[in-house]
Amino acid sequence: MLSAFTNSLKIPELRSRIFYTLSLLFVARVAAHIPLPGIDTQPLQAFFAAQTADGVGGAISMANMFTGGALLKGAIAALGIMPYISASIIFQLMTAVVPALSRLQQEGDTGRQKLTQYTRYATVIICLVQGTMLILALENPGRLFPGYDINTYGSIVMVGKLGFLFTSVIIMTAGTMLLMWLGEQITQRGIGNGVSLLITVGILADVPGAVTTTYELFFAPVGVARLGLPEGIVMGLLFLLVTMGIIMVVQGQRKIPVQYAKRVVGNKVMGGQSSFLPLKVNYSGVMPVIFASAILLFPQQIFSQLGAWLNIKFLIDFSENLLRGHWTYYAIYTTLILFFSYFWVSVMFKPIQIADDLKKYGGYIPGVRPGQPTAQFLDFIMTRLTLAGAVFLTIIAVMPDFLLFELNVPQRIAIFFGGTGMLITVGVVLDTMRQVETFLLQRHYDGFLKKGRVRARSAKPQGMSGDALSSEAVMKIALPMLIIFLIGLAAWGIRNFAL
Repeated sequence: MLSAFTNSLKIPELRSRIFYTLSLLFVARVAAHIPLPGIDTQPLQAFFAAQTADGVGGAISMANMFTGGALLKGAIAALGIMPYISASIIFQLMTAVVPALSRLQQEGDTGRQKLTQYTRYATVIICLVQGTMLILALENPGRLFPGYDINTYGSIVMVGKLGFLFTSVIIMTAGTMLLMWLGEQITQRGIGNGVSLLITVGILADVPGAVTTTYELFFAPVGVARLGLPEGIVMGLLFLLVTMGIIMVVQGQRKIPVQYAKRVVGNKVMGGQSSFLPLKVNYSGVMPVIFASAILLFPQQIFSQLGAWLNIKFLIDFSENLLRGHWTYYAIYTTLILFFSYFWVSVMFKPIQIADDLKKYGGYIPGVRPGQPTAQFLDFIMTRLTLAGAVFLTIIAVMPDFLLFELNVPQRIAIFFGGTGMLITVGVVLDTMRQVETFLLQRHYDGFLKKGRVRARSAKPQGMSGDALSSEAVMKIALPMLIIFLIGLAAWGIRNFAL
């Protein structure tokens, strides 16, 4: 595996894509640390810490995780990439029910570009709405965040309300559009899926904090409850089992045997060989979990704020039931995961088209008649596989909550034993490794694994629609980012160790 990383730097195009991706990801992390003008982040961080310690910061901690900690810091990228994902969800749903959008999707590159343009417009609208709600919440935090006391934590907004509202919403909208652009550029000219990588890097940014919290659990001061060696072994085994389970389900396939009949084309005899049709157990990947998490963030915020403004106790109580730890949240969450799992399969998996292609090229499934019976057979198999994958996704997604509320494991640690963050991280890492391994195998280098390869069979890795930049252009971006990183690292070291 180590030789694979070394070989990755020997291929000019792959090396350019890797450095370009790392540079743009660094820009995204910088945007997550620049605070909005007029905000005092200390009260905000103190309130988040108290919410996390009490285990009641469900929606808040979830939103903060998707923004990579930018929400906690009151940064210009506080809205994160979620408005763009929400807009994508909306148009994917509308494409299935609106004939005009469905026709656009079938028009090729022109139609897809038009849909992308509509998605960007919708992203701006969502950013304006969410940004306004967030700024109003920061100006009057007690109305949105029950338990926030200005006398205890202090005021978050330090400047005039109207001007701060206008400028902050514009800045946060621009921050989200910057992240959207960075994600698209990474997908086209970098390596991996840009939007997924932005979310993954934000999740992994909390790894140092989780390591520190874990160390404090086992090496707490005298007189404070601490964990021992047996608990540490159990946690390590659980982490390995969860990671292995996610990899097995994400990579798992049901191989449907396919037999091709012999046919004569000119002077050549074609076909006559056996093959298989791979059907993934988790065909939709982590998208159902991302969609369900994104959708659940909106009702809780809207009902909570409307209930506070209109003084309606029912809305306030209902918004509290949509927080993690309440059965209503898990019932809706499970339903959404199941729905989006089947919805994604219905949109992306076309059994009729597959059956027609098999019939066209003389292929058939042994024991199943070609044509409509083949399509029904494939639909039946995929329906059962989707149910199994959706159930697994649900179990993994709620596992951190079980550790948090039942076993009192700190939230920063529980998130790495499953949940949305773990699913996204493992899925994105596997997809990125698959693309890198494709480059390596095309150049006759060894991949990451000698057995059970994760490579793709296509000539061009999936998700790459553009060419890589030249090495000179990449270095013009990478070198300034490296210099800024070294300056920041030196400043951090001086502040923490020189004083």
